[in-house]
Formats: sequence, C-alpha cells, structure tokens
Amino acid sequence: MHKSYFERVYALVAIIPKGRVASYGQIAAALGCCSARIVGYAMRAAPAERALPCHRVVNRYGGMAPPPAFGAPGRQRALLEQEGVAFTKEGCVDMQRHRHILHTLPDEE
Repeated sequence: MHKSYFERVYALVAIIPKGRVASYGQIAAALGCCSARIVGYAMRAAPAERALPCHRVVNRYGGMAPPPAFGAPGRQRALLEQEGVAFTKEGCVDMQRHRHILHTLPDEE
C-alpha cells in the first residue's frame, strides 16, 4: 500500500517511544527522501485527532520547535521532561542519551 509522504512521517513518529526523541533529519533519512524541513511541515500539519507524539521530534541538536508549536513556550520541553528526558545545560535534549534509532517502516522493507 502506497502512503503519502506525510503519512509515512506520521507512522515513524508514532513509534518513537516515551523518553526518546528523533530529529527531523533522522526521520527524513529513515524514509529515504525529502528533507528535514518537509518533516517539519508534516509535524506542523499533524492532525490533532491522531494524538501523535510530535513533541518527541526535535532538531539535530536536540532543540525544541519554535513558538507557537505546542501552544505555549516551554510546553514541548515540559512534555519531554515528564517522560524523563534529560536536557543539557544549553537547554537541548541530551541526544546521546535519548536519541531513538529509526528504521524504515515494516511494510517498506
């Protein structure tokens, strides 16, 4: 079954476990096409009713999405902290500890 690019992004985001994160670039690379920026567009367009863990997607340095994402400044970080995600003194996710290793989706292998 062929899925749209955004649907493929959402399928990968849905399997990022609690306490782990993935970068926009990781997701793009796992899908083998497009760019981190397009993944960002997909995150921005994610349907609320899907209840995707979009807060687990960060930039390559572990930085948070820019406002107004997640409704309020600090909301993404608060959600990650509730899951036990540690941050560096610079305010970024500790990517060495919390980066999730992404693979292609099972139906694409």
